[in-house]
Amino acid sequence: MKPLSLHLKGFKGIRDGLGRDSITLDFEQLAGDARLVAITGMNGRGKTTIIDNATPYPVMPSRAGADGLGSFSYYDHIYLPESAKTLTWEHAGRRYRSQLIFRVNGRKRTEAYLHVDHAGRWEPVALDDGTVSDGKVETYARCVDVLLGSPETFFTSVFSAQGRRPLSAYRNADIKALLADLLGLDAISTLGGHAATTAKLLRTGLETRRQALADLQREESGHRDARLRLGDVQTQTTAAEQERQLAHTTLEAAKSALATLVTEQQLAHQTASLRKQLDDERAVLTADAQCALSALDAQDRREAERLSTVERRVARQTASLQSARTQLDRRCTQYRQLLRQASTISRAVPHLPLANNITSIREQRLTRLRDDMMQYETLCTSAKEHQLQLHTIEREAGQAALRMQELTRRFGLTSQVPCAGNELQGRCELLGDARTAQTMKPSAEMQLARLHQERTAVLEKIAVTNAALARSPDPRPMLERAEQQLSRSRQRSAALVVFAARHGEVAHARQELQRIEAERDALPQAGVGDTEEDRAERLAIAAARTEISSRREQEQQRQQTSMRRIDTLLSALPPPFDTSSLVAGQHTIEAAQRTLAATDAVYLNAIRDQQAATACDNRLDELATRITAASTAIAAIEQALGTWLLLTKCLSHDGVIALAIDDAGPQLSGLANDLLLACYGPRFTVSIRTLVETGKGDLREGFDIVVHDGESDDSKSLTQMSGGERVFINECLIRAIALYLAQDAGRQYSTLFSDEADGPLDPERKRMFMAMKREVLRLGGYAQEFFVSQTPELTAMADAVIDLDRMVAG
Repeated sequence: MKPLSLHLKGFKGIRDGLGRDSITLDFEQLAGDARLVAITGMNGRGKTTIIDNATPYPVMPSRAGADGLGSFSYYDHIYLPESAKTLTWEHAGRRYRSQLIFRVNGRKRTEAYLHVDHAGRWEPVALDDGTVSDGKVETYARCVDVLLGSPETFFTSVFSAQGRRPLSAYRNADIKALLADLLGLDAISTLGGHAATTAKLLRTGLETRRQALADLQREESGHRDARLRLGDVQTQTTAAEQERQLAHTTLEAAKSALATLVTEQQLAHQTASLRKQLDDERAVLTADAQCALSALDAQDRREAERLSTVERRVARQTASLQSARTQLDRRCTQYRQLLRQASTISRAVPHLPLANNITSIREQRLTRLRDDMMQYETLCTSAKEHQLQLHTIEREAGQAALRMQELTRRFGLTSQVPCAGNELQGRCELLGDARTAQTMKPSAEMQLARLHQERTAVLEKIAVTNAALARSPDPRPMLERAEQQLSRSRQRSAALVVFAARHGEVAHARQELQRIEAERDALPQAGVGDTEEDRAERLAIAAARTEISSRREQEQQRQQTSMRRIDTLLSALPPPFDTSSLVAGQHTIEAAQRTLAATDAVYLNAIRDQQAATACDNRLDELATRITAASTAIAAIEQALGTWLLLTKCLSHDGVIALAIDDAGPQLSGLANDLLLACYGPRFTVSIRTLVETGKGDLREGFDIVVHDGESDDSKSLTQMSGGERVFINECLIRAIALYLAQDAGRQYSTLFSDEADGPLDPERKRMFMAMKREVLRLGGYAQEFFVSQTPELTAMADAVIDLDRMVAG
């Protein structure tokens, strides 16, 4: 594979490095027939973006993990709504064109096309299996893999991407897969895959057969358990038939007993009419007696109501007399209470004017004391106001004195300021402040004088007020005593007014008391309300009730005599037929019928169990035959599965492929040693080991690259070498793989790629590194190599240079 031209549109690396939305590189024109082509430019110019896209594989290996084959998305590296990559390349004498279009229009969509040049016309690539490049990414990737091989081999052998994992870090499975692809062991691997698929299908079928066998065994176990639960069905059937016959006999006996009871019921009908006649007579007698007794009870209730009416009338008359007596007693009590206060009332009349005069004198005295109290409070308020005014004046005087001292101090500075008397005194702020203080001193002195005069006047007022307070004692105690005396006087006057107002009621109370006592004495004594008419009516009611009681006793005796006669006749009759025996007989028949039905059901169940036992025995025989056949088939499948699993192991990476890799290991080591000898001299030689030693001294499958140092005569793993030594030895191994592909595997690539693989090398090793590149081109028959390097010496050793600094926009 050889790149001819590259067009990139919408890539962030080109926009950020060159300031362009797109770039087109004609490698045929820029490189020509040059063997080593360097791509140069400052950091961030887009060199890696260009060399990553110089292959038709749909990936940028330097941006993807896992050695260029990990998770990767072009959409992280483009920014236009429609971005594109167009690569024209040559392989095996034919020209191809790869077109990848990336659209971001609401949703992301990628189209990938691969065309081949047929007589100057581009046509979609068609594979032998019928696959045609139709714009789908999967179809495009398959076409590229068929033409150039797997991307794993390509990016391991001929493309050295930035950050690539060294071969010494490969795991055993990774290196085996890589070498299997290098050695063209895909057919063996495919056969191994077919064998694994066959083994998988056999295992799936085996699991199905085993599941079916387990189902048959579970079914057999279930039938065996069911058969055990059924037990001895023949014995159960015989016992059920015997119980059924016994129940039938019991039912027939119950029916015969019921027929006998029906006959007895028909004989009992002859005495039923006579018993009914006697019962009817007894009912009529009972009704007549009840009616007569009810009439007597009603008459007795009427007499009782008459007696109750008389008693209520007498009670009302007695209550009326008692109420009148109670009312007269209450009025007598009121008049007696008034007469007991007669002496107090008679004394209140002459004492009332004296009490009113005392109350008036005490009211006048209280008025004078209240006026004195108001004057005293006025003097106290004035004394407090004058004292507060004095404190205010003294505070202002203190502030004025402090201000006067400050002005005196500031004015005294006029003789101390050093600029006084010279040409600077006009601009001296301190001197100007002192002179300002001089003008303010008279005002401060006048304020002090005014405050002194005000203070003298306030002191005189305070002296006058204090003298007045000294002459006037506190009137509050006398005021409180006067208020208490006035309250007592008013209360006494009010009481005398009340008693004096009742003076005229005393004589009236004496007259009324005499009249009420006479009226009370004239009332009849308690119980006088029971008159002659009331007593006569009571006697009549008592006689009537005695007559009613006698008639009730006669009626009850007559009824008892008639009842005894009827009971004697009824007792002479035979007892009535007990219908409950018919019900009991019917219940017995029903119970016997239920028992017969139950025994029939048991008998039917026994018959069904016998049939089920027969079917279960037949099914067990059938299952035993099927289980034997299934076990035989499973044994055959297990034997075949073991054979296919062994074949899968033999055709896997640990089998024939591992043996082929072991055979190819010395040849790869030889190619790497030839490159080391040609470029770096005889100091280092490498060997590839596919068996490594464990900590216990045993050998196991693995992968290790051992380097022998001719100067120190020491051998150690490549992972223990220095950084620079690891780089150029690893590059020799990588290029040895490329040479192996070209010489022995028949997979020829025209171009090699390398992106800043020389970073850790010293200047001498870098020159050897370039010599190694030319040796690889010569031995492998490669046309050219594109490489990226930041070392000017290596760039100068290239046959052609593509300088991206010259392609910056503007």
